[in-house]
Amino acid sequence: MKNKNNEEGLKRELTTRQLSMIAMGMAIGTGLFLGSGLAIGTAGPSVLISYTIGAFIVLLLMGCLAEMTVAYPTSGSFGTIADKYLHPMVGFLVRYSYWIAQVLAIGVEISAIAIYMKYWFPEVPGIVWIIVFAAVLIYVNATSVNAFATFEYWFSMIKVSAIVAFILLGAFVLFGTSSHVNVGAKNLVDHGGFMPFGFKGMWIAVFISLFSFLGTELVAVTAGEAKEPDVAVPKALKATVFRLTAFYVLTMAIMLMIVPWKSAGIEESPFVKVMEILNIPGASGVMNFIVLTAALSSMNGQLYASSRTMFSLSSEKFAPAILGKLNKKGVPTTALIVSTMGIALAAVVSALMPGSSYAFMMGISMFGSLFTWLIIFISHLSFRRGWEKIGGRKLPVRMMGFPYLTILGGLLLLSLMVTAWFTDFKIMLQFGIPWLLFLSLAYFVINKRNSQKSDVLQNQETV
Repeated sequence: MKNKNNEEGLKRELTTRQLSMIAMGMAIGTGLFLGSGLAIGTAGPSVLISYTIGAFIVLLLMGCLAEMTVAYPTSGSFGTIADKYLHPMVGFLVRYSYWIAQVLAIGVEISAIAIYMKYWFPEVPGIVWIIVFAAVLIYVNATSVNAFATFEYWFSMIKVSAIVAFILLGAFVLFGTSSHVNVGAKNLVDHGGFMPFGFKGMWIAVFISLFSFLGTELVAVTAGEAKEPDVAVPKALKATVFRLTAFYVLTMAIMLMIVPWKSAGIEESPFVKVMEILNIPGASGVMNFIVLTAALSSMNGQLYASSRTMFSLSSEKFAPAILGKLNKKGVPTTALIVSTMGIALAAVVSALMPGSSYAFMMGISMFGSLFTWLIIFISHLSFRRGWEKIGGRKLPVRMMGFPYLTILGGLLLLSLMVTAWFTDFKIMLQFGIPWLLFLSLAYFVINKRNSQKSDVLQNQETV
């Protein structure tokens, strides 16, 4: 039974403009600014195809999500829908999996922040920056949803402005001047050709590209605190997908034409390397500040998403009641504190594996998000049929090409998850499969306990 008072305690203060920027901010993070180096090293220039395929999957996902979120604009979002149209156990699994994905993704972002700060302070241990920036963002999230949205809006504005400036600068270097003789389209085919690692490398990079797009689904989670969810959510989702596709493909193409793909890596952002190659005074430092802002923005959004997901679980009595308590500003502070576990994990991993902490945290964080995406596709198939069967109101947003494109999106995503087993990201499934088994056992234990409590209450009322 949903805790109605808890749901009503959330403040509906988020505007369409804020939702759009929050979604952009979540998706334009270390996946683009740092993870792109890993994708380029895996696929070479054919990473452009990889990101295009990844964007296509996300476009299909957002179509399904927009339709369902308009019908159920709650903080539970896709978890509530899976609960209603698939099975309560599926709703339980997807919400806890999404929660752990966000918690671990916080660790990914904070690991990246430690890497970025080494640009200016190479002698300072990464754990120092993890503690400092974590404290600041926890404070911001604990203040109010408006404080969170305001910070996220301006964080995102900085990132979007920087990417636009990067595209314009890159275009000028490539087409408006002849002073840089080693740049141009030739870099897309030199050094082993456009597809140096064949189809396999390109396909694996699709999997990596999905990490860059993780976070766009946050708009659905914010629906419970949106002013006009029927209008704001679909508009924000559509705008986000098309802007992200343009940003990712254009920036990657420009980057590859300026920086030979073999120079890519995750020791520093490829964007910073572009500025170093162009030898623009002070530009690499400015770009490092921007990618630092990007990581802070994503981490800010992930703290929000994880705390609201845990709040939703508590309201459904699948987490302790204390995690559903709100402070005077309407923020679930206890859920927020519990959701900072990823920061502690990142601090430990950063100390034990300083050279590979980013790739490790990225690998284990992806399962929950991709599992959530898969359930969204499956839920949509059941949702549309169920909605039409009960004669629900006409939906203002409908997924195109139903059911064929919904099925295509689900199959593409499932095949990419299976692909992970044969790559260096095998750890995603090694972590994810036991996680689902653990959650399944936990569901039966919690459900049995809740049923027993319900029976006791009913008996007391009868007496």
